Amino acid sequence: MKFYDKLMGVVENNIAPIAVKVGSQKHVRAMRDGFITAMPFIIVGSFLLILAFPPFAEDTQNGFGRAWLDFAGKNFDMIMMPYNMTMGIMTIFVSMGIGYSLARAYQMDGITSTCLSLMCFLLVAAPVSNGGLPASHMGGTGIFTAVLSAFYSVELIRFLKKHNITIRLPEQVPPAIARSFEMLIPVLVVFMTVYPLSLFVQSQYDMLIPDAVMQMFKPLISASNSLPAIIGALLVSQLLWFAGIHGAAIVVGLLSPIFLTNIGANIDAFVAGEPIPNIFTQPFWDFYIFIGGSGATLALAILMVFSRSVHLRSLGRMSAVPGFFQINEPIIFGTPLVLNPMLFIPFVFAPIVNAVIAYVAVHSGLVGMGVATTPWTTPAVIGASWGAGWTLAPVILVVGLLILDLLIYLPFFKMFEKQLLEQEKETAASKEQGKAPIGEGATA
Repeated sequence: MKFYDKLMGVVENNIAPIAVKVGSQKHVRAMRDGFITAMPFIIVGSFLLILAFPPFAEDTQNGFGRAWLDFAGKNFDMIMMPYNMTMGIMTIFVSMGIGYSLARAYQMDGITSTCLSLMCFLLVAAPVSNGGLPASHMGGTGIFTAVLSAFYSVELIRFLKKHNITIRLPEQVPPAIARSFEMLIPVLVVFMTVYPLSLFVQSQYDMLIPDAVMQMFKPLISASNSLPAIIGALLVSQLLWFAGIHGAAIVVGLLSPIFLTNIGANIDAFVAGEPIPNIFTQPFWDFYIFIGGSGATLALAILMVFSRSVHLRSLGRMSAVPGFFQINEPIIFGTPLVLNPMLFIPFVFAPIVNAVIAYVAVHSGLVGMGVATTPWTTPAVIGASWGAGWTLAPVILVVGLLILDLLIYLPFFKMFEKQLLEQEKETAASKEQGKAPIGEGATA
């Protein structure tokens, strides 16, 4: 217990205050909201990508597989068009979402800030070529540039407003027209600062700014695919959750650019028929590590369903179905798991065990890497298969990890159940004793 007390002291006094500040920081929140804005488009695009590339060998004799392959081959361009307009240009949605969210956080006009953010991104990532806008950096390779463009654009507007560097029109002018004139100076400043920088990078290094940004972030992307980095992110998330802070929201908010960059690179390799490079994607995080939600609590919900404790059995029946869809707030706060020393070890370390085994399985090629982003509320067995291109190996891995989670939780669950059973017996006994004097008085 001394180690537990010291660890909780470190979490509560050192880690938690920093995490709360990071999670409430305007740019972090804007980044998280921006990726959430883009998520519906990304999910639809991912689904269509799998439709265009069936998970069957070209020479398959399976009737269903043969029909799917023939349909995809005949209608490939038609299927890929919605993909190109969703997942293929996801950085446009990210740029707009981040710009809008950050502007609203500063209580500024969201529409004009969104437009400037998008213009800034397109200016550096998609210069006109042959009469059109190239889309090569509108996918995963442009994610970090989209984030930086949104931050720069909104902060520029804020700086100019703060120092009254703006065009003011009389109050009689309609608000929409006044806002458009207020944006003249920010638009000019973006052109005068960002465009020369883009031209310089192109002339000196023969690359666009997104290429240069990706070179800068390349060490971070490479490090994100290492097992120590994954375990480190897991530990922070789980320790914050145990202290009562939504650790997943904070950690995933910071990891979202990496997730989208990695999945974008995987998709490019998948379409090109090349080896898929990145392990650490959102499907890996959601469906291999957190089966049933943060803490891999679907196993705990299953154990509760068959518990002898009335409280645990009722909670298990209520939490099992949401847990199947990766929603576990009822079990986290109803058990409770927060600050519960008896369940600390499985809650923190079951996801880490899942991560290690899944990492080895994916790295060794036994299980395919993620090539699609799916809704986090998808049941793990379905989401893992969907994310890897509808293959069977991820399903087997998830089932195996769930069984392992059951074994990890079981001894700690039994100790906790025993404690609750004793409390329930004491409560029942005290109620009986409370009734006894009335019965004795009646018979005396």
